[in-house]
Amino acid sequence: MHVRLTLLAAARSASLLDVRFDDDRPLDAAGWHDVQRRVPSLLHLAAAELRYCSPSARCRETGEALGLTPLSQVALRECDMGRWRGRTLAEVTAAEPHAVDRWLADPRVAPHGGESLLAFIQRIGGWLDTRPVGDGGWAVAVAEPSVVRAAVCYVLKAPPHSYWNIDAQPLAALTLAGRPGEWQLCLE
Repeated sequence: MHVRLTLLAAARSASLLDVRFDDDRPLDAAGWHDVQRRVPSLLHLAAAELRYCSPSARCRETGEALGLTPLSQVALRECDMGRWRGRTLAEVTAAEPHAVDRWLADPRVAPHGGESLLAFIQRIGGWLDTRPVGDGGWAVAVAEPSVVRAAVCYVLKAPPHSYWNIDAQPLAALTLAGRPGEWQLCLE
């Protein structure tokens, strides 16, 4: 079974400007403007057989603005940041510097009480590998930039710390092709 999956990073919201962990703020005015400006170049995504989104407000709103009417997928949520949810990295670093150091250095730890980076990457990979798209089919998912980064790590079978070296800008699209466990990145 050979399928195609396009991941589209959601448009920005205020949380992307102050980098809050696992924040569910809606699109801001600039994010809405960016989506409207990009509609002509992203309109083709509505032709996908299946259309999904992360459950956050900004992902749902990005998908709706593009006319995708996406189905929310809990498995596509951001990494569970436990007690750090809604706080900035600077706030957490000031309060728990050693915990932040451990979290950045070891992808298996979750000092915040949520999900480790490794578990997050594996969850996203599990979602990729269980999409019910028919042979030759196409699915689209509007996701958090962190989800796109995790998908790249999973698909490339890259070490989890590679996650920190991937930059997924708002409205960036990534297309994957293949089958469960055997994905390829498609640069278009």
